[in-house]
Amino acid sequence: MTALSDLIAQAHNFAAQDPERDSANELLAVIERAQAGDGAAADDLAERFADRLRFGTAGLRGRIEGGTNRMNRVVVMQAAWGLGQYIKAGGMGVDAAQGVVIAFDGRRLSRQFAEDTAAVLAAMGVPSHLFPEVAPTPVCAYAVRHLGAAAGVMVTASHNPPDDNGYKVYQATGGQIIAPHDTGISEWIEKAPAIGELPRVLPFDAAQAGLRHIVGDEVVAAYFDGVAAGCVHPGATAAHPMSLVYTAMHGVGHGPVERALRQAGVHGLAVVPSQTEPDGAFPTVAFPNPEEPGAMDRALELAAEVRAELILANDPDADRLAVGVPDGDGYRMLSGNDVGALLGHDAIAFADTQGKTKLAVTTIVSSSMLGRIAGDLGAAYAETLTGFKWLAHAGITRLAERDEHFVFGFEEALGYSVGPLVKDKDGVSAVVRLVELACWLKGQGRTLTDELDRLALTHGLSVGAQWSVRMPGQQGRAQIDKAMAALRQEAPAQLAGLDVVEWVDLADGSGWAASDAPRDLDLPSADVLTYYDAEGTRLVVRPSGTEPKIKFYLESVGWPKERSDIDGVRAEREQRLSAIRADIMGVLGL
Repeated sequence: MTALSDLIAQAHNFAAQDPERDSANELLAVIERAQAGDGAAADDLAERFADRLRFGTAGLRGRIEGGTNRMNRVVVMQAAWGLGQYIKAGGMGVDAAQGVVIAFDGRRLSRQFAEDTAAVLAAMGVPSHLFPEVAPTPVCAYAVRHLGAAAGVMVTASHNPPDDNGYKVYQATGGQIIAPHDTGISEWIEKAPAIGELPRVLPFDAAQAGLRHIVGDEVVAAYFDGVAAGCVHPGATAAHPMSLVYTAMHGVGHGPVERALRQAGVHGLAVVPSQTEPDGAFPTVAFPNPEEPGAMDRALELAAEVRAELILANDPDADRLAVGVPDGDGYRMLSGNDVGALLGHDAIAFADTQGKTKLAVTTIVSSSMLGRIAGDLGAAYAETLTGFKWLAHAGITRLAERDEHFVFGFEEALGYSVGPLVKDKDGVSAVVRLVELACWLKGQGRTLTDELDRLALTHGLSVGAQWSVRMPGQQGRAQIDKAMAALRQEAPAQLAGLDVVEWVDLADGSGWAASDAPRDLDLPSADVLTYYDAEGTRLVVRPSGTEPKIKFYLESVGWPKERSDIDGVRAEREQRLSAIRADIMGVLGL
C-alpha cells in the first residue's frame, strides 16, 4: 500500500496541474483532512490514485473529482493526447488528417472536456469535427462514418449518477474501440506529459489552421434521413396515430426525438416539461436511469393525465430507450428483453434486405428469445460479450465475412440498434421503430402486450431476473474479486436443488459439461461466469464494466400452450428464479 506521505505528494502534484480550480481546490481540501489524521480522507486519496481510469465496457467513466482514477480535465487531456498519438502512429489504420469527431452531452464539464480534447488534438496536428451543442451519443457514432473520420469521442456517462462523467471512443468503423485499440491508446496515455508540458491550441487559432471544424446540420439531417429510411411499416403512424408521452430524463434526447418522430409523421407528443431540457444536475431524479425506482414517476403521472397509449423515455445521452404500456388502471414498464423481442421480431420479419440473410445479435446476458425467433424465421444469429462495442463488432465482422445484413441488435439494459445506420445502441431510432410497430399493431386491433403474448406462445416464454450488488471503493473491488474467485474455486453443484450440468469461465475458456455437446461460446476472454442447470436455466455472473457492482443475470424458459397459461407459466418460472437468487446470494454471503 502506498504510504500516506507519497499519496499526499502525488495528490499535490495533481492538484497543481488541474486547470479546473473547483476540482483542484476540492482535492486540496481532501489532502488537508488526510494530513490532519482523517482516516476516511486518507482512504479517499488512496482510491483516487489507486490507478488510472481504464477503458471499460463503455469507455472511461468515473466521478468528477481530482485524481488519476477520476474524471477531470487532467485525465481527459492526457486521454486526448494518447488518442492523438495512437492515431498518428497508424493504430486506427486511418490517416490522422481525417480527424476526430467530438460530441458531448449535458453533464457537468462535458463541453469543457470536449473543448480540451479538440485543443490537445489541434496541437498535435489532428483536426477535430466538433458538434456545436449537446448531441445524442448515436448521432456522434453516426457522424464518425458519415464524415470518414479516423475516430470519434463522445463525452458522456450515459445513465450513471449525476456526479459522474465519461469518455467514449469510437474507431473509424463507427463502433466503439475494442482490442487492440483500447490497450494501444492506454499505452500512449501512460506516456502522456504533465499538463503544463502538454500543448493546446486556442479555438480561433485551430480554426484558422484548418484543425477545427464545426459539424453542420447537414450531417445531423443525413442521420434523420437514415432513420426515416429504416421504416418497416410505411404509413402506419399516420393511419393509426397514438397518444404518446416522452421524457428526456434531463438529457439531450428531446429535440432529436421530436425531429425524428415528426419526420415519421408523428405529431402531438406530450413531454414531461420538468425533464425536457439538458441539466447535468438531474434535479428531479436521484439516478438518471429509467430502470431505477422513481425515475419514471413524472412520466407515469403525465401518462395517466393524458391517457397515453405509450410511454417512451431516453436516458441522458439518448442511446437507450425505456417503454411503458397500459396495464389495467395504470401502466407497467417493459423490460429491455421485452422490447428486444418486439423490435427484433419486427426487424427479422419485415425489414427489407434485398434477399440477403438477416442477422440479429445480442449478448450472453440478454434474453435468448431473440435466438429462438431468429432460428424459427430463418435468420442468422450471434451472441457476444456484454456491451455494444461487441455487438457492433460482431455485426461488422459478419457483414464482411458472410455478407449478412444486420437488422437488429440489443442488450437487456435498454440498448437497441434497429439496423446498420449506427454501429452503437440508438435510443432515437429505436423510439421511431417502436412507435411505428405500436401503430401498426393498433391498426390490427392489437397492442404491444398482445404481441408479446403471441411471441411467447410461438417462440417460448423467456422469464428473466437481474440484480446487482454495489461495492464502491478499493474495499468493494476486493469484495467483488473475492466473490468471483469463490465461484471459480468451487463451481456450484446445484442451483436451488437442480444439478448444474454445464459451466463456462470466459476468463480462460475453462469449464465443464455433463453432455458430450457443450455450448460453443466462442468469445474473447472476459471476467464472466456462466452456469446452466438441468432444466436449462442460465445464471451469468460478472463485475460491471462501468460501475462498482457485481451483476447477476438469470433466465428460464417456459412453454405455455394457450394464452391463459402464460401468467401461470411466468409465475412458476419466477418462483424458480427467486429460489436460485436466494441460493447464490447465500453461497456468496451477499
